[in-house]
Amino acid sequence: MKVTGTEPPVLPFRQRLLPGRLTGLSVALLKATALELAILAGHLLLYPSGIVQERRTSPALPPSDATRLPTEAKPPVVLLHGFIDNRSVFVLLRRNLAQHGRQHIESLNYSPLTYDIRTAAELLGRHIEDICERTGRDRVDIVGHSLGGLIARYYVQRLGGDLRVRTLITLGTPHSGTRVVPLMNAHPIVRQMRPGSDVIQELREPAPDCRTRFVSFWSDLDHLMDPLETAAIDHPDLLAQSVQVSGIGHLALPVHPAVATGIRQALDSEEKAVRTTPVEAVAEAGGLTVA
Repeated sequence: MKVTGTEPPVLPFRQRLLPGRLTGLSVALLKATALELAILAGHLLLYPSGIVQERRTSPALPPSDATRLPTEAKPPVVLLHGFIDNRSVFVLLRRNLAQHGRQHIESLNYSPLTYDIRTAAELLGRHIEDICERTGRDRVDIVGHSLGGLIARYYVQRLGGDLRVRTLITLGTPHSGTRVVPLMNAHPIVRQMRPGSDVIQELREPAPDCRTRFVSFWSDLDHLMDPLETAAIDHPDLLAQSVQVSGIGHLALPVHPAVATGIRQALDSEEKAVRTTPVEAVAEAGGLTVA
């Protein structure tokens, strides 16, 4: 799997199905599908463990007379799952982030009965206020998978959440709406994820002076994004980067170790990297490749 930066919108999937690439694409698609099935099986086993909301704790403070070494201050990380899912999807990513210095990580569950992105975004805002109060931090970072990324973006862009969110990373999120599985339109929140919905139109409105930095990871084999480029943020007012992930599907995005590396690099990037182009940012990180 190779991760690269992208600036122009990606080509529609059907335009990339050139005769000379059919064989290679078929093999990649088969591998990605097999990986998706394996991840789905594992996730079904873990799903019951994530149904209950995790216990909220405050970070332990060192004794007042303890020697304090200079350390880089890192905001808490909030993990937000996708549609009909729960926090168990982030087991591996959470472990990866903790092993690399993130001391405060929280996975939030929203109800599977949630029918409105706006309501879920308001609830997210209350959770983040609570996290900031418990940790003594002014801002947090968010990683949102699929619908979770859209909920977080609505909070940041429409509810003033840019005051609290330093970086928002989305994984396979339908920022411009997705047309996949038309039969799911009976669910209100699915209708809000369709191109042209009221929520999508609100996210297209001007967002001057938005303080949050956005990084969107999108995959060329994401079967839930139609069109594929919907998972890349395209808004003139937002400080946004898009990172292409080749060779894996939707369910693998919050699980694959190479994507976790990319997420860590995005979270840990210096302020100077924020103003670089997506291609430059990935190049500075050395790129991510998995055989």
